[in-house]
Amino acid sequence: MLAVSKHRCTIIRTNVGNVRTADGRTFSAGPPKGWPDLTGFRHSDGKLILIEVKTKNGRLRPDQERFKAFIESKPVLYGVARSVEDALKIIEGD
Repeated sequence: MLAVSKHRCTIIRTNVGNVRTADGRTFSAGPPKGWPDLTGFRHSDGKLILIEVKTKNGRLRPDQERFKAFIESKPVLYGVARSVEDALKIIEGD
């Protein structure tokens, strides 16, 4: 996140989780399943940035694979980053 932010982008961690209300109900907070870990925009053109962060050997879950298939045809900067270098390549895209 720090490296991307230093390259004229605003980036935030997309938090998800379950919340219990005062009356005992539970609901899921955050975006839909499969949404990437990082969301933001590039300052130069306002282009949306979506980055899924994975370890060297981490694999996309089925819901993440479906999101990837959906979003890759859209005019956004999307990719899977396994390193800072990967994330910078994503934000430098068209």
